[in-house]
Amino acid sequence: MFLSRSTNTLDAKGRISVPADFRAVVSDDMFEGIIVWPSFDGPYLEGGGISLMRDYQGFLENMDPYDDVRNAFERAIFTESKRLAFDANGRVSLPKALAEYANLDGQATFIGLGRRFEIWNPVDYEVQSVAARKMARENRHQLRLRGQPTRPDQAESRGG
Repeated sequence: MFLSRSTNTLDAKGRISVPADFRAVVSDDMFEGIIVWPSFDGPYLEGGGISLMRDYQGFLENMDPYDDVRNAFERAIFTESKRLAFDANGRVSLPKALAEYANLDGQATFIGLGRRFEIWNPVDYEVQSVAARKMARENRHQLRLRGQPTRPDQAESRGG
């Protein structure tokens, strides 16, 4: 799993060190690197390894091949994705267009999200992080194991 948060330097040539824990997650994939694409949810990058891309492909193959929504997902994810191979020091070269999309200038924050990760401008991420923490706190009652009721009073109504 991709876990934690790390802010690293993005040099003038677009090279950035990928956190060692993130490199370990993708080490079992056939490709020694990461895959990133511009998020369609905001000015940051999303990423993962080949296994994540296979999962996305599997999700999309369950949709009608002529479905406009499927085509939109394929274009937003696969068409915009870039394979970024690790160099000997664990760095990747981030294409200028991706760095500009995410407003990355000098630093980038990697955030682990389990199966995937995001790369943010550090200042933008701090703003988003505050909002995400507030939303998580307000909705913490929704956390539950699969098949379990959302609230204790629902268990009683189900005979539990």
